[in-house]
Amino acid sequence: MDTTTAHAETATAPGTPEPKSTQTLTLSKSINTALKHALRDDEKVILLGEDIGKLGGVFRVTEGLQAEFGADRVMDMPLAESGIVGMAVGLAQRGYRPVVEIQFDGFIYPAYNQIVAQVAKLRYRSRGLVKVPITIRVPFGGGIGSVEHHSESPEAYFAHTAGLRVVSCSNSQDAYTMLRQAIASDDPVMFFEPKRRYWAKGEVELDGALDEAFPLNRARVVSEGTDVTMVAYGPLVTTAKDAVLAAADEGVSIELIDLRSLSPIDYETIEASVRKTGHLVITHEAAQTLGIGSEIVASITERCFNWLEAAPARVTGFDTPYPPAALEEHFLPNLDRLLDAVDRVLGRPNSLSDGEG
Repeated sequence: MDTTTAHAETATAPGTPEPKSTQTLTLSKSINTALKHALRDDEKVILLGEDIGKLGGVFRVTEGLQAEFGADRVMDMPLAESGIVGMAVGLAQRGYRPVVEIQFDGFIYPAYNQIVAQVAKLRYRSRGLVKVPITIRVPFGGGIGSVEHHSESPEAYFAHTAGLRVVSCSNSQDAYTMLRQAIASDDPVMFFEPKRRYWAKGEVELDGALDEAFPLNRARVVSEGTDVTMVAYGPLVTTAKDAVLAAADEGVSIELIDLRSLSPIDYETIEASVRKTGHLVITHEAAQTLGIGSEIVASITERCFNWLEAAPARVTGFDTPYPPAALEEHFLPNLDRLLDAVDRVLGRPNSLSDGEG
């Protein structure tokens, strides 16, 4: 037999895995690629937002998409967030899958009524007859030295609203996979993107995003540990990874969970970890009062009271408006504050403070 033919037959034999398409991409490029593939695969996908077309967005996340798919599918909209989301509602009811970009987190409030009064309720109100496949992308969080209204963390407002899926990616792979899943969902999805991580690079598997990847509502165990469970999402997953390494140098084993879905929350994954470690630290950039961390602490205390060896700790932004850029490093949770919380739940000395946060 000809050796070339034999090799070809072997490569295509039944059961042989197909080669995977893996690329190294920044988080922002992963989102761009997910949008590109969604536009390519479904002509009903339409992008709406301010400056997303010719400019490619203020972070250049949508760069090149209007040139490839046209201005009728990548649509520059006026500075009117309520109108943009309202248009998306109409498009969704006519069978389209609109993807809305809110230019900055602090600009979402004019659209709040449309999101909580219309987007969140239409499917439930119609007993499932009306699908609402709207994805609302929101660059969120601080750390970029920006001005007022550009560094908010409004995710808890929407996680509190029944009828919305609320998710946040932390890395390039999830940015691609979770956005593809969000766009394919018949439920409305609030998609929070950690803007200060836009330029972080990671390996991205582009195949099987809709059928083989982690479900959209699942948390991920980033690293296994035995002493403390640490829960983070979005921009603070990177900070939490640093805490895992620093704590290991002191002989403390942290199990890190990337929450990924803020509504619904994957309590089963967190519960299994806390039952193993007996200690819980939760961190996010948003203010502490009534934040995502408060709900997780309350729910895990109810579920795991007999396994907790100490009160859970929250490491969050402060209960103040986001500060000027010169002060944001003092506002954002950092490595020292995370390690201090680990010390507190373990009853170790030399913590930075006696209170939470």
